[in-house]
Amino acid sequence: MGAHHSHNHDHAHGHSHGHSHAPADFGRAFAIGVTLNLAFVVVEATFGFLSGSMALVADAGHNLSDVLALLLAWAASVAAKKPPSARFTYGYKSSTILAAFANAMLLLVAIGAILFETIHRMVDPVEPQGMVMIWVAGVGVVINTATALLFMRGRKQDLNIRGAYLHMAADALVSVGVVIAGILILLTGMAIIDSLVSLVIVAVIAWGTWGLLKDSVKMGMLAVPDGVDEGAVRAYFAGLDGVAAVHDLHIWPMSTTETALTAHLVMPGGHPGDAFLAEIAHELDHHHSIGHATVQVEQDRECAGGC
Repeated sequence: MGAHHSHNHDHAHGHSHGHSHAPADFGRAFAIGVTLNLAFVVVEATFGFLSGSMALVADAGHNLSDVLALLLAWAASVAAKKPPSARFTYGYKSSTILAAFANAMLLLVAIGAILFETIHRMVDPVEPQGMVMIWVAGVGVVINTATALLFMRGRKQDLNIRGAYLHMAADALVSVGVVIAGILILLTGMAIIDSLVSLVIVAVIAWGTWGLLKDSVKMGMLAVPDGVDEGAVRAYFAGLDGVAAVHDLHIWPMSTTETALTAHLVMPGGHPGDAFLAEIAHELDHHHSIGHATVQVEQDRECAGGC
């Protein structure tokens, strides 16, 4: 469509919605993960109280925070599918970015809690119950690994799913560490092994958490998503027939899986038609992972400086 303004510029706006990058449905994975982990929290806390092991009780509390993380990521993935409204014209897609950031924060809290407990054990050693540690943590390994695998396929495409995956993978890692510590304690009788293994686990979790935190902050600040090359997109526009200049190019994440773009193209020959915009939409969607594009065509070069 065209609209004439006081500068006598011909403006044409093309808007496309690509659906090939919509978030996958992980509802079943979330339901299974929440159910399994809630059940494990009850079992672990029960064994902790019965055996007098505060370490198991503390880990049950940590696992309960992971259930919260799963519920948070699940709520965001459901909200992202809700239709736009007059107030939220993009819908609730960006809630997945907020959930990824919140989950990074929860992981940092978990790291702090494990570190606190580890330092406390080093200062005031307790006699760990090796066999109880091995059996209960062994169950934890199975449950957390199974839950992590449910989210494994989506962890690279969706930062929100990556947050859920990292929580479960971190828990599985903690459980593996507890099993190893329990075995070594039974073999050597050295209680310090429990604390040393915990420190190694904290370092590994911190490494994964830093990446999640950094990526979620970048998305929250509307940085160009990692999978999109701004230079390549600009070069594509500049290389189109009839395009003399490209300006006001903006690329930002609408959610953890969808990307939007706006751009002004200076075309002295005028707007070439809807087929031109349709071809741009197809190219951006299929070759640059940008499913929501709005392009404005201008005839006057003065607009290259901003109109």
